[in-house]
Amino acid sequence: MFSKILIANRGEIAVRIIKTCRRMGIATVVVYSEADADSMAVEMADESVFIGPPPAAQSYLLADKIIEACRSTGAEAIHPGFGFLSENAGFARRCADEKIVFIGPNPHAIEAMGDKIESKKFATKAGVSVVPGHVGEIDDTAHAIKISEDIGYPVMIKASAGGGGKGIRVAWNRKDVEEGFPAVRAEAKASFGDDRIFIEKFIESPRHVEIQVLGDKHGHVVHLFERECSIQRRNQKVIEEAPSPLLDAKTRAAMGAQAVALAQAVGYDSAGTVEFVAGQDKSFFFLEMNTRLQVEHPVTELITGVDLVEQMIRSAYGQELPFKQDDLKIKGWAIESRIYAEDPYRGFLPSIGRLVRYEPPAEGELATGAVVRNDAGVREGDEISMFYDPMISKLSTWAKTREGAIDAMGRALEDFHVEGLGQNIPFLAAVMDQARFRSGKLSTNYIKDEFPDGFWGAAPTPFQRDLMAAVACAMHRVLTRRAAPQLLRDDWVVIENGERRLVRVTNGEALSVEFLGEGRTLKLSEIDWRPGRPVFKGVLDGRAFTAEVQPAPEGFRIRHRAAAGRVLVLTPRIAELHEKLPPKKAADTSKMVLSPMPGLVVSLDVAVGQQVRTGEAVAVIEAMKMQNIIRAERDGVVKAVNAKAGDSVAADEVLVEFA
Repeated sequence: MFSKILIANRGEIAVRIIKTCRRMGIATVVVYSEADADSMAVEMADESVFIGPPPAAQSYLLADKIIEACRSTGAEAIHPGFGFLSENAGFARRCADEKIVFIGPNPHAIEAMGDKIESKKFATKAGVSVVPGHVGEIDDTAHAIKISEDIGYPVMIKASAGGGGKGIRVAWNRKDVEEGFPAVRAEAKASFGDDRIFIEKFIESPRHVEIQVLGDKHGHVVHLFERECSIQRRNQKVIEEAPSPLLDAKTRAAMGAQAVALAQAVGYDSAGTVEFVAGQDKSFFFLEMNTRLQVEHPVTELITGVDLVEQMIRSAYGQELPFKQDDLKIKGWAIESRIYAEDPYRGFLPSIGRLVRYEPPAEGELATGAVVRNDAGVREGDEISMFYDPMISKLSTWAKTREGAIDAMGRALEDFHVEGLGQNIPFLAAVMDQARFRSGKLSTNYIKDEFPDGFWGAAPTPFQRDLMAAVACAMHRVLTRRAAPQLLRDDWVVIENGERRLVRVTNGEALSVEFLGEGRTLKLSEIDWRPGRPVFKGVLDGRAFTAEVQPAPEGFRIRHRAAAGRVLVLTPRIAELHEKLPPKKAADTSKMVLSPMPGLVVSLDVAVGQQVRTGEAVAVIEAMKMQNIIRAERDGVVKAVNAKAGDSVAADEVLVEFA
């Protein structure tokens, strides 16, 4: 076995690989950029090598520096993780030339599957179901229109070298092709240096189902069943699960057999994923093959018990697979939620910054029998940089049933506390609580269908209204006992988001919260909270919960899963007076252009005295490798410009003021 492996990656996948290498007794080397000098991966690895500035093009994508680091440390093999150089056939070939083992598939397989047109040709020859379409060269827009009308609308226009959601348009009619074909070709040329395009039938209300395959250098290939990755936003996966709630045993076997046939056709010898688009009728068609470890691999590991990183290493070393297809079984159900540094309440805009607090849920087996796993490459105090992917961690849960895995995920998300930047935990919790998600009726349009106007949280359920009232009363009682014990009383008025409720709070073995006029009394027990703590844990009428809490200008701000509210605990007289207060007016920002996110100012395109029209570009802000154009929302004359190109700005920072 290898004695030392270099990991040509960063963040959580670097940490994930280190953990397996430690278990296998293999020493590790990580490379790092300036932005990652103090990272968790650097701390955990046996050795580390600095390779350059933060931008990936000047560090993690430089093959020469990776090879040099391998040579200087005596590493025998390179694990590329995912992203960066993981699907670069030229890099894999370079490793072979340098007598360094590339822990991934052979260059031929990467090349064959990395080109979407060529991969479809291979798939067709291997007897794999492909989406009806045209996989040859397309001459011009007129040719594209003819092909589209032969296939039948709607069609998808895709860049052959595309990825990450770029170079894709759906055309519903002839006009869409006239506009979309040249746009996709231009985007493909600019993004990938390759303007080849293919057109295929667009499957309406599709599902994204993928098959995990694993091969060795002795001609053996198996599949480790499927993952459903239909919950996507902007073509990026958000929630994944294994197995898929769509498939039956017959469809699973057919899909797995086709994935194995394709892998064998290209001599596949590592971990890889064959992606399919599936119809609601269980029809399925080959989409593409990812010749690397997938981000969502933990759910497959949880239902099979197979460490995919270990098997990649063993295969690269030349060992045979230790199991055959019949040895592999599905055990239970697993779900993964991607925790991103983005603000769901602001259209999921990137939210870079420091993790002022980072408290993930406890990992391992729960009392219910469910299992929690958190794959992360960060700690409290670390920074989520604008230069890389905004993922904070991948939270996975396993249980015997899908319902059990969903319940465990909802509970684990409650226990996940992050401060210092925006994050999508409330959104993920909202999905877990939705009846449609729990029913398994998924599609890649799920987020667009269920949140057409964006995410604004969820209305509290009756249980959550009770929870917020009880938590506020408990916190108020602790604070009053400390500050003015003479003011302690039993009867209070609780105002939740403007709604009044009369309550009586008494101490006993548990805190008793009686809702006067409703004829109900709840018991709040096992309270775990003290002033200053941002998390309140307890058991309300037998149901354990965790809520995020913080003091507000009046009362408390309380969030449980996707529901949040401001809760006041007042005496009847103060409640009466409170109703007479005039509502606070929001600050007038109509004459300002604010930065919607923290980031780097790429350009500020207006000057003092300039006339600006509604919709005109005012600035470009870069965050998380994406450039965001900021436009004026009204006509006006520029009074002040408060930033310049190269400045770092915070969310809601004033960029431009109008007269």
